[in-house]
Amino acid sequence: MTTSYYPWQRDSWEQLNAMRGRMPHAILFHGPQGIGKSGFIEAFAQSLLCEAVQPDGQACGSCASCGWFAQGSHPDYRRVRPEALEDEPEGDEGGEEPAKKSAKSAKAPSREIKIEQIRALADFMNISTHRRGLRVVVLYPAEALNTPASNALLKTLEEPPPGTVFLLASHGLDRLLPTILSRCRKFALPLPAHQEALAWLKEQGLADADGWLREQGGAPLAALEASASGSREDMDTLLQLLANPSVEGAIRTAEKLSKTPLSALVSWQQRWLYDAFSVKMSGKVRYYPRYGKELAALAGRVHTEGLMRALKSANERRAIADHPLSPKLFVEEMLLDYAACCT
Repeated sequence: MTTSYYPWQRDSWEQLNAMRGRMPHAILFHGPQGIGKSGFIEAFAQSLLCEAVQPDGQACGSCASCGWFAQGSHPDYRRVRPEALEDEPEGDEGGEEPAKKSAKSAKAPSREIKIEQIRALADFMNISTHRRGLRVVVLYPAEALNTPASNALLKTLEEPPPGTVFLLASHGLDRLLPTILSRCRKFALPLPAHQEALAWLKEQGLADADGWLREQGGAPLAALEASASGSREDMDTLLQLLANPSVEGAIRTAEKLSKTPLSALVSWQQRWLYDAFSVKMSGKVRYYPRYGKELAALAGRVHTEGLMRALKSANERRAIADHPLSPKLFVEEMLLDYAACCT
């Protein structure tokens, strides 16, 4: 029988499986992006619906229920996620790149979970289950819920239908309504140990696995996804500017990077600043060992207060990166602000 979770999730699976006797009506799985949260909860959803669950809690993969689940047609299962993720592979968490659409597409697919998607669950939850078992709803990423959808979901979580289990996944609890957090059992899915993630990436045949893994903050699936492009061009364009900040360079770089996903740019900048601060305090580089000399030079000439201001600004900018009024203006302001702090 094949394992339905990644090697670094074994302990988490065992812990979750032990909860079956007293299953909460809603579980919120949280952890960094790129570690396999969505695939993990979908595997658990299948096991909850399976008619011949294995001793270790995994789905059998051969009963009628598992067959329907594999085909995406199980009558007692619903998955809610943004339209932009519907073209991505199963188990994908939604990376930093938007889903690719044809050039003829008149409108970009939404990256929000809308109220219509939550309302559509009403009929599903008000009819009897097909196999007299559980009814399961999987929703991710939870931070993609817009305000009306969040409020609609909250009403459902306040008065959950009997026999219904909600499995939600989030990259960051600070981006969710406190009222939703209070109505879910929180379940942490941590980053794997570096060596464990590195061993897995090497099994996938990834060259420079250590470099890719460090640049993605230790998240192995994010590292594998980033490496698939075969290029670090956009990242290097940004890091070269961060190594040698200037007003003129910020404006030129903003023009080059205006079409790069903003959440990726902010994440790259945050990691760069963490590295610069770490080098200044302890001489250690975590994320960008390729830029060790540049980080050391920056840390040597910039005051700690400047780095802290830049880091605070980057953290605040992350909260609005998914909804900018103007991408180009967003990048330009981000880089000019950084230049002001670090020159």
